[in-house]
Amino acid sequence: MSIVTCDIGISLDGFSAGFNQRPDQPFGDGVGDAELLHSWMFDHADENTDEIAAILAAGAFIMGHNMFGPGSGVHDPDWTGWWGDEPPYHAPVFVLTHQAREPQPMAGGTTFHFVTDGIENALARARDAAGDQNVSICGGATTVGEYLAAGHIDELRLHVAPVVLGTTGVRLFDGVPLTSFVPVSARHTPHVTHLTYRRA
Repeated sequence: MSIVTCDIGISLDGFSAGFNQRPDQPFGDGVGDAELLHSWMFDHADENTDEIAAILAAGAFIMGHNMFGPGSGVHDPDWTGWWGDEPPYHAPVFVLTHQAREPQPMAGGTTFHFVTDGIENALARARDAAGDQNVSICGGATTVGEYLAAGHIDELRLHVAPVVLGTTGVRLFDGVPLTSFVPVSARHTPHVTHLTYRRA
């Protein structure tokens, strides 16, 4: 049976991004570059092959507009995401936004679809596109929080970088009501701790 999964990288103090995301600072002010939270994925991928494969093992993905593009980037028809010509998803990706835009097909089978009528509709469309495969909520923290609050995430996978950012920004779980999870697994490398939980 397919489930809804979520993978998100966070600091020890729970931040996944700063404010004011822009092309020269994809994770926003106060967070630095991707090395702080995601070096385990980019610079040490050989230590984390199973986790990286699991992140991409979904039939459809959902993301917030800031994960697709900085600020109003989602509304710029020339902006096609952070990932170059061939994004890593190789599946339909549903981007939550407030402004309509035509689907954006990319190399390798990824097509970005822009959803203007909320998280429930995005999930319904993603489930339909995924068929019997899982749906992945891939960020950012605000989008993950909305799906957690609605009770839609069955498996939560946190990738915790050994750094305290101590800054203002977007923190996972802000505004999420009481939610119970059961620990499934934990694994660490020198650069990250992978924690997996299932919804109770």
